[in-house]
Amino acid sequence: MPGTTPRQKRNRILALGGDSVELVIRGDTYDAAYALASADAESSGRLPVPAFDHPDVIAGQGTVVREIAEQLGRAPDVLVVPVGGAGLVAGCLSWLVEYAPRTRVIGVEPIGAESLTAALAAGHPVRLEEMDTFVDGAAVRRVGALPLRIVQDYPGPFEVCGVDPGVLCEEMIELFQTEGVIAEPAGALATAALRKVTIPPNGEGTDVVCVVSGGNQDISRYGEVAERALISEGRKHYFIVEFPQEPGALRRFLDEVLGPDDDITLFEYVKRTSKEFGPALVGIELGNPEDLSRLMASLEHSPVHATRIPPSEAAFPRAPSPPFSSSPAWCSRKTRNFTAAASRPRSRGSSEQRCRRPRS
Repeated sequence: MPGTTPRQKRNRILALGGDSVELVIRGDTYDAAYALASADAESSGRLPVPAFDHPDVIAGQGTVVREIAEQLGRAPDVLVVPVGGAGLVAGCLSWLVEYAPRTRVIGVEPIGAESLTAALAAGHPVRLEEMDTFVDGAAVRRVGALPLRIVQDYPGPFEVCGVDPGVLCEEMIELFQTEGVIAEPAGALATAALRKVTIPPNGEGTDVVCVVSGGNQDISRYGEVAERALISEGRKHYFIVEFPQEPGALRRFLDEVLGPDDDITLFEYVKRTSKEFGPALVGIELGNPEDLSRLMASLEHSPVHATRIPPSEAAFPRAPSPPFSSSPAWCSRKTRNFTAAASRPRSRGSSEQRCRRPRS
């Protein structure tokens, strides 16, 4: 298995497999791990079991839609299925073509790992040279040849859409907070697609079924998930702010720039080039995404010089905001009133705790 495999998933494999399983972690992607596993099978004489590019595996995955039809009493009008190597969607299409060929099927890929989209455009499997591995359960460089043929031969309505990883993180949090469902990134692909796919009404009682395909989610990843979701919602922004090196500079910034519901989630001094000014990386979480224009206007009229870092730039912070530490707090989270330390620049490279501007 690749190094991107969540630890929770690794532990469950070992617990379920017991002495019959030897877990080997190699490579950075599924494709790299599968190549190494295939080479090992060939040299050792073991039987390789493909994850998606084999008729028996595809048929097994296709039993999902049969169970859906049994529970509904009929095939759904619309079926939304996550796509990685395309085995699951191919299995569903294999059943539907025999029993409900008019069902609309939507395959959902993570943007940055759209191997099925590339294959359909080329007419054959295409290897993605660059791939985003955040959605590890669906990050496959090359779809299976057999699944692709099944998709191409489906006579009913079929389409593929991509979901941005940030929107996917929003959906993961929504599933957890609203439905109590713990979904891994690949597991939330189908329901996340409903945010962008138009489902026109097809009379009363239109059945739309989304396959939530996996719950291998490490709790340690939720910091990154929450960060990506806030950025996607337009609530989290990063700036390089040049503070004058004088008492009260930070206090004035908090009073004059931040709104009453805005939070500072990151504060780190970066390399200084002047004794008069100290540039700092500042992360700000808005109470409302619509407050960005107000924040930018406040920055424009403030004495500090601030440069917003777009998410597309390499300098944009990719790691989650640092957790609370046991170091002395420079602001009180209970009263939201800053101590005297708030009027003094902190040591270079330090990061602050989450805090809000003082309220009257």
